[in-house]
Amino acid sequence: MAADGNGFEDPSADVLAQAAAAFGLLASSARLHIVWALAQGESDVTGLAERVGGALPAVSQHLTKLKLAGLVRSRREGRRQVYFVDDPDTVDVVRLMVGRLTDRAAPARRLHGL
Repeated sequence: MAADGNGFEDPSADVLAQAAAAFGLLASSARLHIVWALAQGESDVTGLAERVGGALPAVSQHLTKLKLAGLVRSRREGRRQVYFVDDPDTVDVVRLMVGRLTDRAAPARRLHGL
C-alpha cells in the first residue's frame, strides 16, 4: 500500500473492489430506497414494495442482489421473510449521504416556496 503526502495509506485493491461493488449496488435509486427503508426497521417484501412504490417482483429481485452482496439479510417468521440491513456501516453511509443531500435541498426548497 502506498501512502499519500498526509500519511494515509491507500486501501488494498481488494478493499477498493468491495467498496466499488457496494457503491455499485447502491447506485440504483430503487435499491438505495430499499436500504434506506430497512435502515429504519425490518420489513417483509410486501411492506417494502408498498413503501418504495415498486412492484413486488422487482423489489424481490433487488433484495436478492442486496442479500448476495451481504448488505441485507433475512429471517423467516412463519410464512414470510423479514429483511433487515446486515451491515451497520452501510446504514451509516446511507444515512449520512441521504441526510446531507436532504439538508442541501432544504434551502433550495425554501427559496422556491416548496
